[in-house]
Amino acid sequence: AMSETSKGFPLFLTFDVDAETMWTARDAAYAKRPILMSQGAYGWKVGVPRVLALLARHEVRATFFVPGVVALAHPDMVRAIVDQGHEVAHHSHTHRWIVNLTPQEEREEMERGMDALVRTAGYRPRGWRSPAAEFSEITLDLIREYGFDYSSNFFDDDSPYLLEIGGQSTDIVELPFRWVLDDAPFFQYSIVLPGRTMQSPSAVLEAWKREFDLLYAEDRMMMLGMHPEIIGQPSRLYVLDEMIRYAKAHERVWIDRCDVITDDIRPRLRSAA
Repeated sequence: AMSETSKGFPLFLTFDVDAETMWTARDAAYAKRPILMSQGAYGWKVGVPRVLALLARHEVRATFFVPGVVALAHPDMVRAIVDQGHEVAHHSHTHRWIVNLTPQEEREEMERGMDALVRTAGYRPRGWRSPAAEFSEITLDLIREYGFDYSSNFFDDDSPYLLEIGGQSTDIVELPFRWVLDDAPFFQYSIVLPGRTMQSPSAVLEAWKREFDLLYAEDRMMMLGMHPEIIGQPSRLYVLDEMIRYAKAHERVWIDRCDVITDDIRPRLRSAA
């Protein structure tokens, strides 16, 4: 199949370290509500260390999409992610919704987030994921302008593909996902955020295993999007732990960083184009 990599079926474990920005991006006034902020703080205080320990136990590498303000507030967390061999990628600066921004504000979010990650991670991020899965008319142009090598934003495929921007083909690999592959629709609960769901771990594990089964049978890829403040909670970490075990029990499953896998995929996509 098209998506086949040299090392087999790609399984991407990605973590959006939204922390407090999951609330503040929706309403700046939430910053004055300490209990709401503490729900976000769980991500950097408890969630990230717990996720890192689990990835280390399984000896797999992952990608962390980090908003600039979170990186600047917690440079030690960013260093820990980098030092353990994981990738840090761009997830805006403040997690503000792109549809609410002017073009100038969107550019500032891109620029300031980039600076923050270069400063804390020590390198220029190669991948970008939008906050809250939203694009404007200029977002694709910005992705190209800022020199990203891959994007993980669209919901239109189960296989990687090369982005087309302004009618021109690019070498930017898109790693699509869907809401069923995200922990938030199942698990996010807050009195002020939409959704307010709290499903049992078994329900989510069943959904993700069944997703894996067909994607694996069709030789595509699987992109899991998770949030340390959500998946890092004990009953939810169980889902990730079991999912990694389940995937590893199959032959030729390649769990790795987005940058590493997309570098392997890109030449094949290009030659197929």
